[in-house]
Amino acid sequence: ALMRRRIRDPHLIMEMYEAGTSTRTDVALCYMSDRVDRELLTTIQNKLEESKSQDLKMSQQSLAEALFQRKWYNPFPKYKFTERPDTACACLMEGKVIILTDTSPSALILPTSIFDMIEEANDYYFPPITGIYLKISRVLITLLTVFMVPLFLLFMQNPAWIPEIFRFVLIEGTTRDVIEDTVNIPLIFQILILELAIDGLRLAALNTPSMLSTPLSVIAGIVMGEFSVESGWFNSEIMLYMAFVSIANYTQPNFELGYALKFMRLLLLILTAIFNLPGFLTGCLIVILCITFNKTLSGHSYLNVKLN
Repeated sequence: ALMRRRIRDPHLIMEMYEAGTSTRTDVALCYMSDRVDRELLTTIQNKLEESKSQDLKMSQQSLAEALFQRKWYNPFPKYKFTERPDTACACLMEGKVIILTDTSPSALILPTSIFDMIEEANDYYFPPITGIYLKISRVLITLLTVFMVPLFLLFMQNPAWIPEIFRFVLIEGTTRDVIEDTVNIPLIFQILILELAIDGLRLAALNTPSMLSTPLSVIAGIVMGEFSVESGWFNSEIMLYMAFVSIANYTQPNFELGYALKFMRLLLLILTAIFNLPGFLTGCLIVILCITFNKTLSGHSYLNVKLN
């Protein structure tokens, strides 16, 4: 109804389907008949009619998995969900397809590229120059969350590559002869431990009562920050870069994309630690291939969705 109020056009079509032999969940397929990609529409209609799932226990997520079986080794999301009617209507006017599932407050948007994933609807409510700045900032921060820590590790393994003007980023004693004096735990293990610890704190925050979340977050920050450095477990530089990465992940409007980027960062870190520069370059190539060869539901590239 909210979409109908925004698009009062007879070309807005909503087709009803039933999914799940047990739950018989109502599903609405929404599209603009004069703008939609007919090949994509036919594909989705056939998949909805031929769906053999017994039930939609997880609502629209179960439907998404039934429509398209993702590859386990590629973590990048293939769907975009939204609870905003304005975003859904904007996607309809662009020629995309919206799927509404009964009992779910989210709309499923198809097809979806990586540029759609990093896009935020609020950017369009600002003046053009502000919206462009926010988009550029989000893209740059996304790149930093993936490549900054692996690059730091690469330069720490090869201190001679750092120009004199940037020598201040070196951890004291990172040369091979005195590394044991100041780095008690290898840098790669420090980073991996912090990656796990940050996820642990995030999971704990989800289950912490709201009235206790703020004081416990302060205590966790102090313990993870100052005390862990003073105890010798972590170096302050590692804490700084990982703190930036953990906060920068929240610039992503898509939660699943944030974890996909995290997995790419972990892959880069492990390959860099084991194989040095060849490992870093190989990791970068794998990241590019994972994005390039990821296909949307329409069969187009993840980097470019073709619409009418």
